[in-house]
Amino acid sequence: MDWTALQTSLTQDYFGNSLQSYFIAFVVFLAVFTTLPILRVVIMRHLTRLSEKTANDIDDLLVDLLRRLIGPFVYLWAALYFGSLTLTLPERAAQLLHSLFIILITYKIAQIIESVTIFILQKWTKRWLEQDPNTAAMITNMTVVVRVAVWSGAVLFILSNLGINITAFVAGLGITGIAVALAAQAVLGDAFSSFAIFMDKPFRIGDFIIVGDLLGTVEHVGFKTTRLRSLYGEQLIFSNSDLTSSRIKNYKRMKERRVVFSVGVIYQTPVEKVKAIPPMIEKIIKEHKNARFDRVHFRSFGDFSLNYEIVFYVLSPDYNTYMDLQESINFRVMEEFKKAEIEFAYPTQKLYITKTPEA
Repeated sequence: MDWTALQTSLTQDYFGNSLQSYFIAFVVFLAVFTTLPILRVVIMRHLTRLSEKTANDIDDLLVDLLRRLIGPFVYLWAALYFGSLTLTLPERAAQLLHSLFIILITYKIAQIIESVTIFILQKWTKRWLEQDPNTAAMITNMTVVVRVAVWSGAVLFILSNLGINITAFVAGLGITGIAVALAAQAVLGDAFSSFAIFMDKPFRIGDFIIVGDLLGTVEHVGFKTTRLRSLYGEQLIFSNSDLTSSRIKNYKRMKERRVVFSVGVIYQTPVEKVKAIPPMIEKIIKEHKNARFDRVHFRSFGDFSLNYEIVFYVLSPDYNTYMDLQESINFRVMEEFKKAEIEFAYPTQKLYITKTPEA
């Protein structure tokens, strides 16, 4: 074998590279193309075994990312790129391969960032979704915002690495964003208020709330508006910014209801019976299992009655329960007053007429 001739042929240039360089490039291509799948299989086996032993979802996420995002297309492009690094290629060809590799890597990294971010977002909002299934729409909106942010950043990164000056483009986007923000200030305010309602949870779907002099049951919390169904049947629509800047009474979160009412008896009632009224009413309230007695006081001397103030708590936020309990207590007070011969007061006036002697 003529080693000199072989060496000469190996070092002779063909399209700017020697046969030796082509051979090295092929070896690098083959090594990368075969090593990456092996590494993927080894890592997936290790993670799969780990995921079977652990209760968390992080290793399951990594297995899913490896399975979905890394495949033959990635192996091929990685092998071509690293193999081409050993060759002297025309500037345009080298730039093209480099650009395609950057686009591929950026695309895969953006997919990974998107998947991980959405996974974290879903884990973070899982408890809220279990408590209130109606928050699914808000979570979907947040997912869309995340995706737009990730892929916008990926596109800008690719343009920058392709040699495109994105400074003017970003500045133009900033000016455009300011103009859009000023034009849609109210809409953006409602959108941020919607996010604040989602995070702070001042009310949920199904809660009965009062806003100012308007009241109703929450039916829908949207991107811009929140809708209530009033007691009379019509739908009340509030902008989200109005709700976040208002004082809201949420009766669904009331654990118990404080009730204050008054009873008046006539002035002719004997002192002994006047003193007996507080313990009598206290006993009546304590008879009811859904009521907690607080106090009874002989409060004041009215224009035509001796007035008592009674305070108790209804151990339920339900309005019908409160009304049933109040009605039952009122009936019992009437029965006990009748037995004790105590009369309720009603508006009366006495006129004293003095007859002047005739002159």
